[in-house]
Amino acid sequence: MSPATTLAAAGSHLGTPLAADVSDHRTLIVSLFVVIVLVTLGITIWAGRQTKNAVDFYAGGREFSAFQNGLAVSGDYMSAASFLGIAGAISLAGYDGFLYSIGFLVAWLVALLLVAEPLRNSGRYTMGDVLAYRMRQRPVRTAAGVSTIVVSIFYLLAQMAGAGVLVSLLLGITSDSGKIGIVALVGVLMIVYVTIGGMKGTTWVQMVKAVLLIGGTILITFLVLLKFNFNVSDLLGQAADKSGKGSAFLEPGLKYGLSSTSKLDFISLGIALVLGTAGLPHILIRFYTVPNAKAARKSVNWAIGIIGAFYLMTIVLGFGAAALVGPEEITASNPAGNTAAPLLALHVGGTDSTWGAILLAFIAAVAFATILAVVAGLTLASSSSFAHDIYANVMRRGQASEKEEVRAARVATVFIGIVSIALGALSRNLNVAGLVALAFAVAASANLPTILYSLFWKRFTTQGALWSIYGGLITSVVLVLFSPVVSGGKASMFTSTDFHWFPLENPGIISIPVGFLLGWLGTLLSKEEPDAAKYAELEVRSLTGTGAH
Repeated sequence: MSPATTLAAAGSHLGTPLAADVSDHRTLIVSLFVVIVLVTLGITIWAGRQTKNAVDFYAGGREFSAFQNGLAVSGDYMSAASFLGIAGAISLAGYDGFLYSIGFLVAWLVALLLVAEPLRNSGRYTMGDVLAYRMRQRPVRTAAGVSTIVVSIFYLLAQMAGAGVLVSLLLGITSDSGKIGIVALVGVLMIVYVTIGGMKGTTWVQMVKAVLLIGGTILITFLVLLKFNFNVSDLLGQAADKSGKGSAFLEPGLKYGLSSTSKLDFISLGIALVLGTAGLPHILIRFYTVPNAKAARKSVNWAIGIIGAFYLMTIVLGFGAAALVGPEEITASNPAGNTAAPLLALHVGGTDSTWGAILLAFIAAVAFATILAVVAGLTLASSSSFAHDIYANVMRRGQASEKEEVRAARVATVFIGIVSIALGALSRNLNVAGLVALAFAVAASANLPTILYSLFWKRFTTQGALWSIYGGLITSVVLVLFSPVVSGGKASMFTSTDFHWFPLENPGIISIPVGFLLGWLGTLLSKEEPDAAKYAELEVRSLTGTGAH
């Protein structure tokens, strides 16, 4: 499954069992969607009433336990790419599709070992707090804010694309204007969640969504294994037979071993996935919602356990869809495979039964809740960075009150929502897992080098930070713009023109080393003398928590 695979017009394949069953049970599906939205809105309004100041809005009052934050982190991380994209990737590309899961999971080791505890100790609300601690405030905070917003928007595009294909298919919407309307609806909901609920509301929505997603995944996994008498070998064998690829379906190379370019693309994808998590703004700000660094570390441990269990179950979802549904029916419904999980739910429940319709509606509603929770977290990360880093500390030079800061964050949420809706409409025909991988590449190129240098390199200077952030950011974004993801292929964002010259679909293999290299080079060429006392203070704070907020 290519990261730029075109999504089919949702619901246009009226001969598929999914479309027919959806038509027969439209009321049930719409009802579950409405219930999910109303429940999450209720949680948001409840949490909004408890949001009194900036600490509540940005960090949920720092009162969530390690388990609660770990559950929320899981809800934030297990996005539409995880649930819809990876299941579809495995169902169509077999072993190579599962490589997405491996990258997403291994990435947490980098976050656990290098970032979680020092970041919690060193900052207050955003990544910019850590970077600006021992450097010139205004330029570094501006760079951090710009990077956070760009990375968040890339990630938001994936969720918008997932929402468009899922809801369009299930509600029978086939027109472009209808699909754009769905993207707009998701954008409006995320604006409401963040402006009213802040971090408290977003965290509770993410916890509820994580429980629903894990519960739904366990149920479908159990029903799939029951079909094969809990014999995984039989499941894999039937998946290979029905795939039309034979044993190659269960071996490496079906997607990424086709050419030298595809092999290089896989290496690039792997690097981006493994290093990207530790630079994702909406994950980083979650470490500030717990009372201390110990809880931050424990929350990552909880997240690894929950996410690891989920990704193990995606093996059953993906191969189960290949075995029970088949690639022909999956691609007839959606060529990118993004409806493989809903189709599987329908098949294990019975394509002509009410039980099948209920399962389909539940899984679709859970997927929609997943999208809502993740877009809320992303929007909060970007609006917080604008308000706290750019507005309060750059534009107002630290003179803004907490009330003014929170108001600026809410205004920024509206503007970021509008931009996301516009770009989401353009990207509605791109694969969700691929779009998320691009966000990981941008985060690993711009944010991670600067965070690691700031925390662990005594000589690091403001110029090094600026070169690293802007250099990694510009390099990754430019390579994406001139890659096959945007133009030059049948599955590109713009199919009628070709201006791509970069052959890979993921820029990580180039842009991530560039980010690290420019941070090092900018520091060596800088005339600025690093503040040794400030670094010593940061080192003590990051490692011990002394003086942490």
